[in-house]
Amino acid sequence: MASRKTTRSPQPACDPPSAEELAGLKVSPEVAWYMLDRGYPLPQEWQAPKTKTPEPRGVDGAVFDPGRVDKVLACFHVLRHTQGKWAGRPLDPDPWQIAYILAPVFGWIRRNDDGQWVRVIRDLYVDVPRKNGKSTLSGGIAVYMLGGDGEPGAQVVCAASTEHQAGFVFQPIKQLVEKTPALKGVMVAHQKRIVHKPSGSYMEVISSAADAAHGMNLHCFICDELHVYKTPDLVRTLETGRGSRAQPLGVRITTPDDGKTNTIYDLTRTYVENVANGLIDDPAYYGVIWGADEKADPYSAATQMSANPGYGKSPTSEYLRDAANKARNSPAELATYQRLHLGIRTKQKTRFLTLDSWDRNMGEPYDSPDRFYKEFKGRACWGGWDLAAVSDLTAWALAFPDGDAYDVLVRFWAPEDALPALDKRTAGSAGAWSRKGWLTLTPGAVTDYAYIEKQILADMETFGLQTIGYDPWNATQVSNDLQAAGFDVDRLTPVRQGAKTLSPVLKEMQRLLLTGTQAHPLLRHHGNPVLRWNVDNLAVKEDVNQNVQPDKADSRDKIDGVAALCNAMSEAMTRPKPKETSIYETEGLFA
Repeated sequence: MASRKTTRSPQPACDPPSAEELAGLKVSPEVAWYMLDRGYPLPQEWQAPKTKTPEPRGVDGAVFDPGRVDKVLACFHVLRHTQGKWAGRPLDPDPWQIAYILAPVFGWIRRNDDGQWVRVIRDLYVDVPRKNGKSTLSGGIAVYMLGGDGEPGAQVVCAASTEHQAGFVFQPIKQLVEKTPALKGVMVAHQKRIVHKPSGSYMEVISSAADAAHGMNLHCFICDELHVYKTPDLVRTLETGRGSRAQPLGVRITTPDDGKTNTIYDLTRTYVENVANGLIDDPAYYGVIWGADEKADPYSAATQMSANPGYGKSPTSEYLRDAANKARNSPAELATYQRLHLGIRTKQKTRFLTLDSWDRNMGEPYDSPDRFYKEFKGRACWGGWDLAAVSDLTAWALAFPDGDAYDVLVRFWAPEDALPALDKRTAGSAGAWSRKGWLTLTPGAVTDYAYIEKQILADMETFGLQTIGYDPWNATQVSNDLQAAGFDVDRLTPVRQGAKTLSPVLKEMQRLLLTGTQAHPLLRHHGNPVLRWNVDNLAVKEDVNQNVQPDKADSRDKIDGVAALCNAMSEAMTRPKPKETSIYETEGLFA
């Protein structure tokens, strides 16, 4: 794409909104200037997304080019609505769509290594409840990327999880092209493909990774309703098929899921939230998430407005009021209403350890457990293991006290032959865990405990391992081998797997997570993805005295990492308190 003259980021016009007002609106000064200069009203504060990643204002050499945004909006204006009371009218985006999506994504540019001006943002994630214009937004972006972005031979893909769903994605875009007079003779719509004749570009619809893998050189892909994808294969294939383009764009537009972990939806949303929270620095990835507060009155208009930026136009207040009444009169409908219309990730039951509190207490994210060797060498720690049946997941945990907080390292093993089944249960995540070192595979169909023993002995050499708590079941071999290797038998502590022993541990872990903040996390797990999966699987059972313990039978899947961590925390919590040292001793007065 040829280099072009660009306009540097403008300063706000006269009487611009204050910094405090912009912070409340979650609008950058550049975008606010653009909106006001072009005659668009700024969105109202209730329309601001719940989560928004930073705009790339700090990227070296990045500037905001209003002309780029003008070009996108001009393309939208040429297109025509095809349904309902707006049929035949220009497809002009609403101000909130410009302020929070189109202007940030298309306005920020920088020079690439070839000296060309290209977009900074390469990935867009939009998570918003139903009826907020997702189809028209994705359709307008698709048509612009096909014929308006100046990319010769552009390949644009609209993806969906099934061929049936793909039709719902493609047909509205096809109708946009067919109903727009200005596109006649320029774009030709076929049954499953749209061609932009002047540039030789085309758009097609796909529904499988196999379809995507053949000869891809993508300029843009658009994934619809990410929460229904059963595996990450299609999305990952699309993400890797755009390396030859100067300024490709991957778009994911979706409503929330029901809280499942390790799906492509969960992984993508978590990534966006981590970028928004500053845990990950990725200026090329931009995301906005709308959703109501889980504790807010689900039936009030104020709650509905907070989750639906298009409230009053689409969806209408009457539509949401009817949906709320159905949910009010049928408790079974409440979870669906909260998910589809309030943007709340719902679950069937409340978790004892919530993912919100877990993620908030991450601490610094580590790429692999090897980082612990550098950061915690020589540090005092307490261990715990949970040895599964030889064909299953096994875990070894270390808890490092740090004042009122803990850092925790949990390692996992599984038989190599069990990986396909584990991959299936985790939507393909298990293989990635293995490649990054969070999960170690042992050869064959059964777990070789020698690998675990070797790791425990290595950790004894690296860290100041004090004692080990363990579930006595199936532990005789490992405990005997550790004693033979020189680990004092008195430092091996059987931990009874019952409510009396484990309830104080679980409740303390819950307290740490609920009390901890992002600024001061108290149970720092450093982003261990396998442990996060285990935490989300955890169910507990409670006795008449409100004592709790892990309930493996009722848990959704494996919780071995939580069990091992409970054993380690049981030891760490009962550790001897450090002896207070006299100031005279520290200053050598009585030496």
